[in-house]
Amino acid sequence: MTGGVNAVALAVFALFFLAVTVMGFLAARWRKPGNEHTLDEWGLGGRSFGTWITWFLLGGDVYTAYTFVAVPAAIYAAGAAGFFAVPYTILVYPLIFTFLPRLWSVCHRHGYVTTADFVRGRFGSKGLSLAVAFTGILATMPYIALQLVGIQAVLDVLGVGGGENTNWFIKDLPLLIAFGVLAAYTYSSGLRAPAVIAFVKDTLIYVVIVVAIIYIPIKLGGFDHVFAQASEKYAAAGAGGLLPPAQGRWTYATLALGSAMAMFMYPHSITATLSSRSREVIRRSTTVMPLYTLMLGLLALLGFMAIAAGVKVTNGQLAIPQLFEDMFPSWFAGVAFAAIGIGALVPAAIMSIAAANLFTRNIYKDFIRPDAAPQQETKVSKLVSLLVKVGALVFVLTMDKTVAINFQLLGGIWILQTFPALVGGLFTRWFHRWALLVGWAVGMIYGTLAAYGVASPTQEHFGGSAKEIPGIGQSGYIGLTAFVFNVAVTVVLTFVLKAANAPEGIDATAPGDYTADTAETEAMSAATLRPGTSPAPNPS
Repeated sequence: MTGGVNAVALAVFALFFLAVTVMGFLAARWRKPGNEHTLDEWGLGGRSFGTWITWFLLGGDVYTAYTFVAVPAAIYAAGAAGFFAVPYTILVYPLIFTFLPRLWSVCHRHGYVTTADFVRGRFGSKGLSLAVAFTGILATMPYIALQLVGIQAVLDVLGVGGGENTNWFIKDLPLLIAFGVLAAYTYSSGLRAPAVIAFVKDTLIYVVIVVAIIYIPIKLGGFDHVFAQASEKYAAAGAGGLLPPAQGRWTYATLALGSAMAMFMYPHSITATLSSRSREVIRRSTTVMPLYTLMLGLLALLGFMAIAAGVKVTNGQLAIPQLFEDMFPSWFAGVAFAAIGIGALVPAAIMSIAAANLFTRNIYKDFIRPDAAPQQETKVSKLVSLLVKVGALVFVLTMDKTVAINFQLLGGIWILQTFPALVGGLFTRWFHRWALLVGWAVGMIYGTLAAYGVASPTQEHFGGSAKEIPGIGQSGYIGLTAFVFNVAVTVVLTFVLKAANAPEGIDATAPGDYTADTAETEAMSAATLRPGTSPAPNPS
């Protein structure tokens, strides 16, 4: 790192950061509803967003601080193995085309706010709903932490916060400031804040990527030189050149597949989905989502460029911010740093809202205060959104930030275990609720213990997300192995419990709920208000 503070870059960064902060607070007045004290309004933006806003929100899952910092950092350190993010964001699209419209329809028909709401209604099980809610909150916290690490990496390169020998308060002050800003405007404006800021975020990201892909290789002598330098480094390190070694290909493939399956299990992905105003909006938004992945492959190349540029950092998370500072004029480095910083704020806001909604609907309302009024639900959700961010902040401050990507991968192991209940439940009621719960527990326990036993040069535990697959002898993604155990246990126990005539719970949904669109949903709601009609079953 260069010494001192880059004043010009810092000024540009601060200007953009201040602008989006003001936008975040003003967002509370955007499309202001008659009654803002409901989770539908605060936590889902009134379920009123159109195609482009929904696209921007869903895109926050692809282009976050994790994308800018951790993916190229993985390539900088380990080579092409870090490209797993590109195939997994391609694999995910056929999956979400299939199930997201069905999820939107049933949730709008019944007023569900969270995935756990749907699971409870589908299987008639508060226990299974609690498991899904707990997993969502647990998996989201390291994901939020990763966004905060991205902001801190930028500020470290800018020279803000001091060096390694600085006392902890000064060193972590930038992170505390970012946390305070994020907490304040999320509490005030709810989902409308990241929806408004997403326009600025994605515009900055696209500009920075296009400029970086053209400008930096020209300065470095072309892509031939970039790839040659990277290949030499990996060969010298015994990594075998640009391609990952043969023994790592099972890990690469299973990590890509497992990550694709987990991506839209996260609560914030579902929150962005349910905020849209119609089933057709979901279809159109997901149709144009591949535009993000097109740029992701180019962004990943920044890891190779950092090698060719001779970037030397002790913390791999600083490699790309340092590349920007070394290669760009100071003013544009500030723009690039702003793109990373804002790219952290938007998803972190959505994540904290989604986790808070899970707690409020599926823990507080189900088990603590069943008679909670909508206004009280909203108040609790706002407070919990603050606590979730505090938890993520503690996660960052007490664990090794140089392996931040492993935090998110651990969350992926956990959230993947909700796949059978959520996606399976959207297409079939065959699985028994108790079998799903036991299968979830098996997957969670195996995945956590297996990840705990993985060591790395910098960590004794949780040093990675790959381990030998039992019975195969190849190293693979722990989350996918845990998922296979989860499904196997669920299927076997379902046969056993059905044979024993164990009670299966009441399904509050109907086949037509899964294909209903806005007009049908509104007609159903109106029917419940007419004398002599009965409301649709709704366990919410």
